[in-house]
Amino acid sequence: MYIVAVIVLLASAFLGILIGASNFSLSDFTAAITAWDSPSGNILWYVRIPRVLSSLLCGGALAVSGAVIQGVLANRLASPSIIGVNSGAGLAVTLSTALGIVGGWRLSAFAFLGAFAAVMAVSLGAKRWGASRGTVILMGVAMNSLLGAISESIKLMSPEVGVLSNDFRIGDFSGVSYSKLLPASVVIIIAFLTLMTLSNELDVLTLGDENAKSLGLNTGIMRTLFLMLSAALAGTAVSIAGLLSFVGLLVPHAVRRISTGEARHLIPLCGLFGAGFVTICDTLARTIFAPYELPVGIIMAFLGAPFFLFILVKGKGGHSRA
Repeated sequence: MYIVAVIVLLASAFLGILIGASNFSLSDFTAAITAWDSPSGNILWYVRIPRVLSSLLCGGALAVSGAVIQGVLANRLASPSIIGVNSGAGLAVTLSTALGIVGGWRLSAFAFLGAFAAVMAVSLGAKRWGASRGTVILMGVAMNSLLGAISESIKLMSPEVGVLSNDFRIGDFSGVSYSKLLPASVVIIIAFLTLMTLSNELDVLTLGDENAKSLGLNTGIMRTLFLMLSAALAGTAVSIAGLLSFVGLLVPHAVRRISTGEARHLIPLCGLFGAGFVTICDTLARTIFAPYELPVGIIMAFLGAPFFLFILVKGKGGHSRA
């Protein structure tokens, strides 16, 4: 499965670089690598490569974030876009844009704080009121609506923010630059490596609070830490690409069906397949109606919404396989 995942990732990245409104042949690609100042070189180095790198990073980050959230909340229907994590990050990004922060470390920090606040609100609310797994999803839907309403209110009061956020609300990789990509990539890589070192603890936590405590795990601290890391991944991805939906739901489900559910394999495989999946979707969004371009979030909504309904009906709200 690792070999398959790496092949999917490399193939999606290569196709994402070559295919677009103006296609590259292999000879054009080879020439553009060294000809920095040529038109093809500018397209390659300042449009295609940043876009492919951002889709790889965001896809991997959202897939891993979804896998961790599902494990911590013991709910296979949970994902960053469904329980309000993406909306929390989106509200924070909207607020930071209204304050004049449109890139760099501060934007990633705002997105993390918004995502973490949203996931903690849902998690603590579910624990305090003893909510069922289906109720957690409903809490997330309510959180999405509330945070979305606040974001729209900010856009109404700051019209320039509304103009800048049209693509953000759907999810899109156009206009990504290295200055925006670099700080976000550092956060995503650090969070991913930290999760890999804590894979055993994540497996123990998914056994349930009583079993985890009997094995000596401090469940409160570890749950908060895992939610922080998943919020860092999802929030940073949102700061780059906007409100991409269903990646954190679809990819972990698919990986669990074709591989083991152990965190030491689940996390890297979700990262690899998620990166390839989002890059393929972005390539389709750029080429299906070329020279016109769809936001990649539309492609993901068409794929993810039927899948969500399928697992909702088959799993009876997430109970049977959680």
